[in-house]
Amino acid sequence: MNAIPQASIAIIGGSGTLSMDFPAALARQDVEIIQREMVFDTPYGQTPPLLLFGLGNKKVLTCRMHGWRSGVSRADASRQIFWLFREAGVKKILAEGGVGSVNHLLDTRDVVVASDYIDQSMRKDVGLEGHYLLIMRQALCPHLREELITAAEARPLNRVFRRGVYAVTDGRHFESPAEVATFKGHADIIGQSLCPEVYLAREIGACYAGLYTVVNYGEGVVKDWEHSELSQIFYEDADKIGHILLDAISRLDDKQDCGCADLRKPTLLKKVYGPES
Repeated sequence: MNAIPQASIAIIGGSGTLSMDFPAALARQDVEIIQREMVFDTPYGQTPPLLLFGLGNKKVLTCRMHGWRSGVSRADASRQIFWLFREAGVKKILAEGGVGSVNHLLDTRDVVVASDYIDQSMRKDVGLEGHYLLIMRQALCPHLREELITAAEARPLNRVFRRGVYAVTDGRHFESPAEVATFKGHADIIGQSLCPEVYLAREIGACYAGLYTVVNYGEGVVKDWEHSELSQIFYEDADKIGHILLDAISRLDDKQDCGCADLRKPTLLKKVYGPES
């Protein structure tokens, strides 16, 4: 079993980079692959394979497709990778993924750097040891979001939206037209990955933000989506999404002065026996 390396930054890979050997396939001079296929024991089972790479003077951990894999619940997969991130000292986490549109003004290949979320998943109780009360008023880190926006605007797939609300559902199926309709006027995009990751990031005291590419119209929005276009986006745009993530990381520093780490407090969910206890 591998010793846990130290890294201050992590990338949670989603469908946007799944079709490529990220980050090696980008052949960037500033990237050094340090170790592949690292698997670690956690209290929640073995992690998915992780990769450690260097970007300039930064060490970065990454995993593929949110750690989801056959035979492992999505809840346990999330616990595994965030437990590992905590042990590795990760303080800044970038995620990426494909999403459907709820807002009818969005088109495929538009990029949304989400600014808030609505959680309609069944995974709300996914956590680690439960030592903290999690305050979600600034759920997505403003500093990480700004770096993702800057990087995305420099390498646009289509339009870049600086804010938007992400509605989280369970999947793995796509939503029905009626389900999508319930979010109209409340959310802009719909997907399955932001929660519970945003809660777990807060629990370990890390900043978190995501880059979300519209890969299909939500059911009942604009027009029926086509599988061929979905596949085309996954394969043709992976390198650009990968570069955006690395460009954003290259601009990060070690400071965590955004206030995200202060939005967790000691839990109040414990027995209280009075001042002498």
